[in-house]
Amino acid sequence: MRIALDAMGGDHAPEEIVHGAAQGLRYLSADDQLVLYGQADVVRAVLKSVGLNDARVVIEDCPQIVEMDESPRDVVRQKRDSSIFRMAVDAGERKVDAMISAGNTGAMAACCQLKVGPIEGCSRPGIACVLPTFHGPVIVCDVGANVAPKPHHLYEYARMTRVYGEVVLGMSDPAIGLVSIGEEAEKGNSLVKEARKLITNDPSLKFAGNLEGRDVFAGAAEICISDGFTGNVILKLTEGLAEGLFKTILGELAEEGADLSQRFKPIVDKIWRKHDFAEYGGAPLLGINSVVIICHGRSDRRAIGNAIRVAVEGVRAGINRAIAESLRATAPAGGAG
Repeated sequence: MRIALDAMGGDHAPEEIVHGAAQGLRYLSADDQLVLYGQADVVRAVLKSVGLNDARVVIEDCPQIVEMDESPRDVVRQKRDSSIFRMAVDAGERKVDAMISAGNTGAMAACCQLKVGPIEGCSRPGIACVLPTFHGPVIVCDVGANVAPKPHHLYEYARMTRVYGEVVLGMSDPAIGLVSIGEEAEKGNSLVKEARKLITNDPSLKFAGNLEGRDVFAGAAEICISDGFTGNVILKLTEGLAEGLFKTILGELAEEGADLSQRFKPIVDKIWRKHDFAEYGGAPLLGINSVVIICHGRSDRRAIGNAIRVAVEGVRAGINRAIAESLRATAPAGGAG
């Protein structure tokens, strides 16, 4: 197995990425390789400073860097010697089995669609993000890859995310909900209404109906299907709310005195670890014919290490093969595009 890692992508690259690579090596076997894509001299210097000298770590020199605010179209046209583009090329040629990046998500998705290609039966990829809740993990798809989907795209997300939940996360026949502005069938825009028909008409899917925003965390379904715009808002709102809530709790405890704060700190830390995005590493871009993990731009070494774990789990579980089999078993839901 060869795992490609974008050493230049993310707010804390390349230092935190390389530190994360060192942590993630424990998930690889002796015959596996971790390929760091980036400016060779820079990456080599960081490897030396970290003290990482492992034969399983190799470098692919990529002189160009993709900035976080660059247009995906410009990256595809003008940054063909960047880490993101080169990883996609190698994944398309089956030189690597998985790709990981905390860099420009739009560029990553565009390069993957162009150079790797979709799984047969998938017309648009979607990012599936795991959110922790009191009732257990919930997968939201899509959280940013496709902000203007068609109904059959959401139907494909339902099928692909169910496979991911079962094969990788060990969910048993997970219930699937459709994010809307009301639980009634007549609520929602035309996208939601048409997608609901497609999902409802598939007897292989355990459909929980429409979900309102609060239902995402109420245990109403293990999988929440959404357009990428709404899904991204849910994700970022959740992150901000969790961080703000924990800061408020810690602030209130500190005001009550050091003794009380110290007594509750282990409990607060334990709860925070369950809700920290770094624990989940990254989110798979489902529908691409390679395992692709999209990481938060603020990813630190712990997040990158866990992203490597997620990528390895996806490859070893044969997630793309399982998704392809599921999509082949589905009658066309509305055509490609």
